[in-house]
Amino acid sequence: MSDSTPLPFIPFTRPSFDEATIAAVAEVLRSGWVTSGPKLAEFEAALSAYFGNRPVRCFANGTATMKIALQVAGIGPGEEVITTPISWVATANVILSVGATPVFVDIDPRTRNIDLDKVPAAITAKTRAIMPVYLAGLPVNMDELYALAKENGLRVIEDAAQAFGSEWKGQRIGSIGDLVSFSFQANKNLSTVEGGCLVLNNADEARLAEKLRLQGVTRTGMDGMDVDTLGGKDNLTDVNAVIGLHQLKHIGQFQGKRTALAAHYFTALHSGLKAANLQGLDLGLPVQSDGDCKTNWHMFQVVLPLEQLTVDRAHIMGDLKEQGIGTGVHYPAIPGFSLYQQKGYRPSDTPIAARIGKSILTLPLFPGMSNADVERIVNALLGLLTQYRKS
Repeated sequence: MSDSTPLPFIPFTRPSFDEATIAAVAEVLRSGWVTSGPKLAEFEAALSAYFGNRPVRCFANGTATMKIALQVAGIGPGEEVITTPISWVATANVILSVGATPVFVDIDPRTRNIDLDKVPAAITAKTRAIMPVYLAGLPVNMDELYALAKENGLRVIEDAAQAFGSEWKGQRIGSIGDLVSFSFQANKNLSTVEGGCLVLNNADEARLAEKLRLQGVTRTGMDGMDVDTLGGKDNLTDVNAVIGLHQLKHIGQFQGKRTALAAHYFTALHSGLKAANLQGLDLGLPVQSDGDCKTNWHMFQVVLPLEQLTVDRAHIMGDLKEQGIGTGVHYPAIPGFSLYQQKGYRPSDTPIAARIGKSILTLPLFPGMSNADVERIVNALLGLLTQYRKS
């Protein structure tokens, strides 16, 4: 390759689908049964086994899983759900969609997850649930979370959209806890292109979730049908399910590669910061290890030291794109969105989240990457931090 040949573009993420998966999709298409059917049942059974034989139901997306979790928990108008301001906006939107009120509690600047120490002060007589989000796959302290919930008589709806494969004290997220929601969207560690699943507690909750995902319908016999609750249209197709079945076979391999790439990021960043004499730059790195929490390294995120730079995050992202490196923002603080400000929320109410939401940057991380890709990304980022560092 000559010096003038551009390097290949590195997106911030890219799903991994092998030829066997592509062939399996074609087989489903040829079968003529492409909506919810035998492959969905097989996928749900495989997921149930993965989560220690807990009931699992799949849905069209990870937003539906959270909304239906709220409905299964019986949460509605006039009630409050405590959650984090740093998440995909769907986390708060689903609370509004059932008529409840999101109550934002600020984040821990180290983990970037909800600060459980601040939750008790937010609990009122209207509080019915806590909805933590495991940002980039890092769980919260589960012992502390469930102790809080038990003490205050609250349900827990875990937004584990990004945490498939993460663990707490050696147990998979989803194999323990209350209602646990996962997303299988295109950039997730296990992807069905679009989709999600909800891990439930018992057969009654599973039956209710089934009705809620498909218009409230219950079928009996050859022609019996009844509708006794208001449901939606949130079922997962067999096309998506068969992709998930094949992804599940490779999840251990995917996980191992992500973990190795994350470790190389730390090595490259620490040595690069030292070599470039940037130790005084307050570049926020993710938590590498947090006691009993084991992350799945869904994302590798840094917090840019904007106060020490002459440019903003968008400028850094644009320069990286020009060098063939894609990045993402996950996420702006939800209280800063117009919809939420119109409802009386203010970013200043959760100042740590407001600051991190303006400066967090997602770097590329996916199984198809190499160590050389990591080094190229780190060199490019540190070069820009050197270039734009205030004198």
